[in-house]
Amino acid sequence: MNLLFLKRPWTLFLAATAGIVFYSSAAVAAEKVVLKYSAIRVTLPVSELEIFAQTGKMSPGLEMLLSQAKKDPEAIRRSLTRPVKVSQRFVNETLNSKLGEIILDEVGQVIRTPSVQANREALREALVLSATNDNEITLLEAMKNYPAAEVDVEGDRLVEAYGKLVALSEQFGGVAERLQDILNKIRVPRL
Repeated sequence: MNLLFLKRPWTLFLAATAGIVFYSSAAVAAEKVVLKYSAIRVTLPVSELEIFAQTGKMSPGLEMLLSQAKKDPEAIRRSLTRPVKVSQRFVNETLNSKLGEIILDEVGQVIRTPSVQANREALREALVLSATNDNEITLLEAMKNYPAAEVDVEGDRLVEAYGKLVALSEQFGGVAERLQDILNKIRVPRL
């Protein structure tokens, strides 16, 4: 049986490629969030941000950060967990267009890689992955799905980033749905 497997190199290649893809997508996800408010900077495990978003319980570092930045914890929780309804297909198509690049660059000023290199690609991947299972995106999901061990977040602009995602969904999602409805109603005669 092993000899048969080795006689077909393409089978070995496909198996190796599948293993790499599944391993790399599962292994590369943000583990830490560097949350910045003006000159204040705190590095938190993503799990602490998740606990805060789900329960309201703050770690000492997060509590100190929000207190010194004079930010309302409930407003931050809402921004992290409020879903933006948008289909994965729409997100993928839109973010792979010129308009999508502009949106990614704007949101990328708030949520980005520490080095700011390949930021557009990383953010696109995080947003598409976030919409994949439930056709919704939350900022917390985007942070968790970020394909880097660490993600930098400009806390002062977190609510603004949520607003940009909502605008994307409302303005362009509604147009895409209306266009699809119109196309579905048009009947092309068969030749």
